[in-house]
Amino acid sequence: MGLLRHRGFLLLFGADTISQVGTQVSMVALPLVAVVALRASPFEMGLLVAAETAAFLLIGLPAGVWVDRLRRRPILITGDLARAALLASVPVAWWLGVLSMPQLYVVGLCVSVATVFFDVAYQSYLPSLVERDRIVEGNAKLEIVRSGAQVAGPGAAGWLVHLVTAPVAILVDAVSFLLSGLLLAGIKGDSDTPARDERRGLVREIGEGLAFVLRHPILRMIAACTASANLANAMNNALAVLFLINVVGVSPGVMGLLFSAAGVGGLAGAALVGPVSRWAGSARTIWLSALLTSPFMLLVPLAAQGWRLGLYVLAWFVVSAGIVVYNVSQLSFRQAITPDHLLGRMNATMRFIVWGTLPLGALIGGVLGERLGVVAALWIACALSPLSVIPLLLSPLRTMRDLPQQPPGR
Repeated sequence: MGLLRHRGFLLLFGADTISQVGTQVSMVALPLVAVVALRASPFEMGLLVAAETAAFLLIGLPAGVWVDRLRRRPILITGDLARAALLASVPVAWWLGVLSMPQLYVVGLCVSVATVFFDVAYQSYLPSLVERDRIVEGNAKLEIVRSGAQVAGPGAAGWLVHLVTAPVAILVDAVSFLLSGLLLAGIKGDSDTPARDERRGLVREIGEGLAFVLRHPILRMIAACTASANLANAMNNALAVLFLINVVGVSPGVMGLLFSAAGVGGLAGAALVGPVSRWAGSARTIWLSALLTSPFMLLVPLAAQGWRLGLYVLAWFVVSAGIVVYNVSQLSFRQAITPDHLLGRMNATMRFIVWGTLPLGALIGGVLGERLGVVAALWIACALSPLSVIPLLLSPLRTMRDLPQQPPGR
């Protein structure tokens, strides 16, 4: 059972399970509100997806400094409660007959602000909750949760939207964040204390986080790879609902099932990451996972009614497996080699770089969809995905089998 006997990790695991399932419901339901209820255009969908990730560009770097200065568990709880309240406003506005695209933009942006703080604190909190030699185990278990949510959540969302409409389905996500916050509040006895008393100014401390990542020969290449992959995926995400609903012609329920079937690949990746890393080596696993799976994205635009829906499932099954193997490997490496006092800023810097491309990609996807059509824009997005592995092939990873596991000076 391992970490599942650890009370603090078990509560974190439960909170993450509830929150991830709810998030997957919202990821399907919120775009469906825009497309089905508000008749959003490709450009409006691009703006919505951009709003959902814009905070990583706006406040990503200072968030890392604040996370290093504060206790991390209260940040997680506050982030959950804020997202619960923001998402609950959508069904309320819908019931009052005043729901609009501007409100969805505001909700998406404010939820992204809360998510920035939650994600940076979350990745910095795990090493204070469990021993460093159990970080890979902890990340793998949490990736199983995320992947399992990708299987159950979209299917549940599709049928919830079918049965009770998309705005009501979003209420499920709001409740999930509330429950997640309550579970996090029950964690006791962890060593979640600020690592530093000395404060040297916001700009200087941001610079320390940036320098640590950009001067590290492996971290900066991981950042470049992930940022370019996220740019392509954000373009895809801005177009996915429009493509499946308006072009392929599936129902919201079938779309949810397609997402769920594809999400099984994430579960496979979480199960494979340990054996693959031991067999191939932790360094090789990072670049091999991207190199071998990202070309399957070229199957996505070929999806159509009938057997060709299977191409969509196959593509995302393989890509999801590769993403999970890649994420567990590179995140565990980052956490292991970073000194405690830099964890928040390292994670914030990485998030700023790799998630900062998401709003840009969403806007590019929306503009291309408006100008060239949804299918042509989707082809461009999927063709860019395999190119993201190039920085890894130019990095020291290519000649290494395993990665160092200790921060400098430890």
